Parts: sequence; C-alpha cells; structure tokens
Amino acid sequence: MASATSSTSQRGQVDLVDFVEWSSVECLNQSGGHSIANALKQGYRDDDGLHLASDADEQLLIYIPFTQMIKLHSIVITGPEEEGPKTVKLFSNKEHMGFSNVNDYPPSDTVVLSDEELKGKPVILKYVKFQNVRSLTIFVEDNQGGGDVSIVHKIALFGTTVDTTNMKDLKKIEDH
Repeated sequence: MASATSSTSQRGQVDLVDFVEWSSVECLNQSGGHSIANALKQGYRDDDGLHLASDADEQLLIYIPFTQMIKLHSIVITGPEEEGPKTVKLFSNKEHMGFSNVNDYPPSDTVVLSDEELKGKPVILKYVKFQNVRSLTIFVEDNQGGGDVSIVHKIALFGTTVDTTNMKDLKKIEDH
C-alpha cells in the first residue's frame, strides 16, 4: 500500500485546477514577467523555466476563486531553496483582501514550509476549515532565505468538489 506522502492523489482527492475560475484569479505584488499563471496553470507549473516571482518585496497575495464549491484537502507549493516561500497563510472564502488588511483576519491555516515540502511533498491542511470553499486566498508572508524576492514554481490544490443537492430532483413523498 502506498504511503500518503508518496501519492498526492489520496483516496478521492483530485487536482482542483479544472475548477479554478481563471478570469478572476488575482495576485498582488507579482513581477510582470513572472505571473501567477506560471505557478498555477496546468502545463506552465510543470515547466522548470517558468515561475511566479514577487516584485517590490518578498510578499505575495494570491486569490483563487472556484467555479463550484470544493473541499480542500492538501496543497503543494514548490520553490527554490533560498527564495521559496516559508510562511504561508491560507484563508478560506475571504474576498478582496489586500496587504493592508491581511493581518485583520485569522487564517484558516498557517503553514511553515519545510525543505521536503518545497520539493513537492503535499501539505495536509486542517480539513475541517476547508469544507465549503468558494475561494482561497494564499498569503506568502516571507521566504526561506529572508531575501526581497519570493519565487514559486508550482501551486497545486487537492481535494474534492462538494456535491450539492438539486432540489428539483427530489420527489415528494405521498402521505398514506
């Protein structure tokens, strides 16, 4: 039996990239030539030559809305040894956050990335905090080396979609 750390597709968990609402994805403080698409989009994120880089300082604020409700199970964030993200705060269903108010809200989860995780080991999240997620905000607070530029090679989100009941499909129970 494969261990949980060797497989990112644990029972029922899928890559949620197909459920991202791309037209509304935002990233604050991204470098012009190194945008969020490089780290998040299928194909781009697996190209070693492409990455997301911060611009004015080491912080990044990434907003990812979904086309339907999801349950987020784990996240993979990869980056280089020195410039890779270190402290990452995740916020479920918090829209219109900026650097000025990011510390006004308690994060749904905070992750301090290890060397193993920066190389692709999935980070298992506090699953109960990510049950009905319409959007995810990722705040990269600092990086491993304490420098002015943070670099992210890949962001992959794993979980499941939330099955919602279509009330029209329910049949009325006849009284006897």
